[in-house]
Amino acid sequence: MNIAVFGGSGFVGKNLIQSRLMDAEIQAISLRDTSWKEAAGSADIMINLVGKAHDHKGTASEKDYSFANVELVKEIFDTFIKSDARLLIHISSIAAVEEFESEKPLKEESICNPVSLYGTTKRQAEEWLSAQILPENKKVIILRPPMIHGPGDKGNLGLLYKIISKGLPYPLASFDNSRSFLSIDNFSFFISEIIKNENEIKTGIYHICDDEPVSTKDIITIIKKVTNKRTLNLSVPKIFIQGIAKAGDILPLPINTKRLKKMTGNLLVSNEKIKNTLKITDLPASAKQGLEKTIKSFS
Repeated sequence: MNIAVFGGSGFVGKNLIQSRLMDAEIQAISLRDTSWKEAAGSADIMINLVGKAHDHKGTASEKDYSFANVELVKEIFDTFIKSDARLLIHISSIAAVEEFESEKPLKEESICNPVSLYGTTKRQAEEWLSAQILPENKKVIILRPPMIHGPGDKGNLGLLYKIISKGLPYPLASFDNSRSFLSIDNFSFFISEIIKNENEIKTGIYHICDDEPVSTKDIITIIKKVTNKRTLNLSVPKIFIQGIAKAGDILPLPINTKRLKKMTGNLLVSNEKIKNTLKITDLPASAKQGLEKTIKSFS
């Protein structure tokens, strides 16, 4: 079995290929290579990890997002249709549904409310793929993960790690939240289970995440454990922190309103549909085990 991984040189792609969970010949495909369509043509299964993520520096345009998250998806799908490949796994994002807060676990049928260019273009790609007519011998699986983390991750976990590892007090202790994450080990497991059981899963959208949500306070506790730091948790009034975050929307501060929401708001995701479909009972790692592995990699 041959698997073509588009975007295999990125954080997620490298970890997926190195996981060796799939008994197959895996080829990382770069769309910068002018012959990428020919290179992918012999694959049995295609996995699309290509996309433009959040732009914290604010330099990317709508055109940049549309090209990376929509137009390239169309090209990859066209290559898939013309090839002998039987399965295309497209990695979307929970941001196509909701980006900041959800008190109830988000399900596949939840109303989509993307806000950013990232979320809206991810949703546009989903809608386009879902509207395509597939031959009987082909399937398209769209996966919506929340934040994926693991060795090599450069997201918000890294910011928290920098604060705590330097011995600085954690200033957001007044916020109490619960969020769903996805460790790279569990992500790779979901991919391997889909491939192993491809006859059992139907074309459609599926949410993937760790089984247990965690709070930012839980993450801080793990960072303290890993770094052996006894930093203080400061319960700074929420209104003061929110004011600083608003200033960060204009000034080059380490926190802004979007980042604050992602660090302190509730965002819950349900993985019930895919676990029931694939008859998965347990994931390889608990949410806290996955976070501890990621945080250890920062040092």
